[in-house]
Amino acid sequence: MTREYVNSVCATLPGAELSDPWGGGHDAWKVGGKMFACVGTAGDGVSVKTADIETAQMLIDAGVGAKAPYFHRSWVRLPWSADPEEIQHRLLSSYDIIRSTLTKKVQATLPPRG
Repeated sequence: MTREYVNSVCATLPGAELSDPWGGGHDAWKVGGKMFACVGTAGDGVSVKTADIETAQMLIDAGVGAKAPYFHRSWVRLPWSADPEEIQHRLLSSYDIIRSTLTKKVQATLPPRG
């Protein structure tokens, strides 16, 4: 998979916005101002939020991903060699997790996710 694949999946999500908050070529996808996916300047994979630290550790132990550098332990880095369906599933799950943490007022401004 590639940065372009991640961007194509994220671009379809309601209210998703692409930014480069640190400069230098990061692709940080946010909903309601909160990040749910990030491709760093190394371009070696995508970091996504998981439900909790235990889920992240399970994915790391299973070899699906690795600890996401610079992120909380509930985030994992999925390498480009990961199964495309796994990457898509994790992107959508991360989006849903972050979206659910937004205030009800902000959530109400977003269209439903298909």
